[in-house]
Amino acid sequence: VTASNQFSNVTMTYLSEFYNILDDMIQNMTAATLTDSISNNFIAQMIPHHEAAIAMSRNLLQYTTCVPLENIAANIIEEQTASIANMQNILDQCGSTTNTEQELALYQRHFRQITSEMFSKMENSWTSNNINGDFIREMIPHHRGAIQMAKSALQYNICPELTPILQAIITSQEESIKRMQRLICCM
Repeated sequence: VTASNQFSNVTMTYLSEFYNILDDMIQNMTAATLTDSISNNFIAQMIPHHEAAIAMSRNLLQYTTCVPLENIAANIIEEQTASIANMQNILDQCGSTTNTEQELALYQRHFRQITSEMFSKMENSWTSNNINGDFIREMIPHHRGAIQMAKSALQYNICPELTPILQAIITSQEESIKRMQRLICCM
């Protein structure tokens, strides 16, 4: 990085925290204890994903003065906090919906493909001294990963209580991506 391209202290602090959050998310998602239930496995792997989105949004809110982005971040915190609570409330009953070895293998293979791409895009997102743009470029692949994971889980036998949560993830995060894409075009 040349002197004219150096990150500000604020940007370095923001990015350092972002990479800590990302590292924790990757560790917690990949180390989740898996069972013979796709429903259980989805919840065990999605909770740390949501926790990371909440932490990323809180990190942004320390620095941004962009009101539309503040609203997006606050919405992410609110929706994903509620989603975590909903998943925790059904975890025990959903764990009793089991899947075949073949289903589990296919689901987990697709999960690894989705998360590998998501982790890579988040780790390698273009960074600048524009924290607002950095956040959007980090959060869009994060949201896309959640959408793909939810759509993947819907292809299998899952507990009925999980279905509306998956549909809510897809709907809310597709809308959030649209809002962020519109916003980054204006930056």
